[in-house]
Amino acid sequence: MTPSELHEYVKKHGAKMIDAKFVDFLGQWKHLTYPIERLQEFLDDGFGFDGSSVAGWRAINSSDMLMMPDPETAVMDPFLKVPTLSILCDVIDPITHESYIRCPRSLAKRAVGYLKSTGIADTAFFGPEAEFFIFDSIEYSEDPNHSFFRVDSDEAGWNNRRSEVGGNKGYKPPIKGGYCVTSPTDQLTDLRTQMVLVMQAVGITIETHHHEVATAGQAEIDMKFDTMVKMADQVLWYKHIVKNVARQHAKTATFMPKPLFGDNGSGMHTHQSLWKAGKPLFAGDAYAGMSDMALYYAGGLLKHAGAICAFANPTTNSYRRLVPGYEAPVNLAYSARNRSASIRIPMYSSSPKAKRLELRSPDPSCNPYLAFAAMMMAGLDGIENRIHPGEPLDKDIYSLSPEELAEVPTVPGSLDAALDALHKDREFLMKGDVFSNDLIDSWISYKREAEADHVRLRPVPAEFQLYYDC
Repeated sequence: MTPSELHEYVKKHGAKMIDAKFVDFLGQWKHLTYPIERLQEFLDDGFGFDGSSVAGWRAINSSDMLMMPDPETAVMDPFLKVPTLSILCDVIDPITHESYIRCPRSLAKRAVGYLKSTGIADTAFFGPEAEFFIFDSIEYSEDPNHSFFRVDSDEAGWNNRRSEVGGNKGYKPPIKGGYCVTSPTDQLTDLRTQMVLVMQAVGITIETHHHEVATAGQAEIDMKFDTMVKMADQVLWYKHIVKNVARQHAKTATFMPKPLFGDNGSGMHTHQSLWKAGKPLFAGDAYAGMSDMALYYAGGLLKHAGAICAFANPTTNSYRRLVPGYEAPVNLAYSARNRSASIRIPMYSSSPKAKRLELRSPDPSCNPYLAFAAMMMAGLDGIENRIHPGEPLDKDIYSLSPEELAEVPTVPGSLDAALDALHKDREFLMKGDVFSNDLIDSWISYKREAEADHVRLRPVPAEFQLYYDC
């Protein structure tokens, strides 16, 4: 909406406060709240904040930053008791007034600008399928001499033998037995519906929701595809709404890729396609009804998969999910319909508008602005350099012989390996000044020191089980 329309919107809804949100380096919202009387000042000049207090951003001697509101993102906050206008912001340098090079939302906008400058397409559509768990309780602790985690769910298969008030009624999905189960086994339909209603209230178009494969409340709510920046905005709203609605109902939700051992993890299969002048570019006469452009895009995704993982699977926990034997594909191949390939070509519809690629390795721990941009930049590199993905793999990859499997490359097996891949393979990201050495080096440094080393240096309970009597 325009600034004048925004003022009318504020008046109509009786907003008393402004909740200004920006996204940090890691993909988390930060927010500051101001009286609504400061709205015009906000629109004209932005609001300042301390960039040195945001992980991976500014040094304390150059900490002043500005957040500038995007009026098109304004919506009434669905959770705050006092009527509050929620608005998303881009971060800029207060001296130069240029976009801050490490602002994820600004980076995604640069990626869209680069796409248009190539002449290949003018729009990139993304449709992520973010999965999550809804638990009843979560406990964890980490000390020099003690560490543990404990999650529980009234719906969990391991609670079939638990004593419950009024007696245990069963109907709990077993391990890997939760896909699309109905009530009473699915105990969370109404809760997911409440999440959907709030998502719709903030302008997100929802296609469906259902119980996912794992026990203990794994869920999925699917959003309709949209343009890159808008969809990244919606992913953050999606996660914010899921967590807050769960809390309102005395539950807790997590987007950790692998919170449970021995059951399916949570992925974020990401559908993507390119369009130009309102026409889809991925439909054609090649394999599975795809265009040569679409196959080259897939070739770029496969070639740069390791570097993509550094952004699309950016946590140590991501690589607890990226292992053989579950639905998360570790093998780099493409195929029609085959969910064991890292790139799937959905075959639900023959409509040219429905032709798209689904990259199945990403997970919802990612910063969507960085992850979507990295995927698109890889795909564009594939198109520009005519990188063919090779022959499709239409077999069940997990049933291949060791000899056949040895011919199929795989994604990195750890966060460290993904960061190594990004360090070596970064040039495709830097075209059009979309990414920068500064951002990539800072990302690698932060992820390695604050996360990979943090986990690597600490003993875990499984090691005591394996080695205490060594």
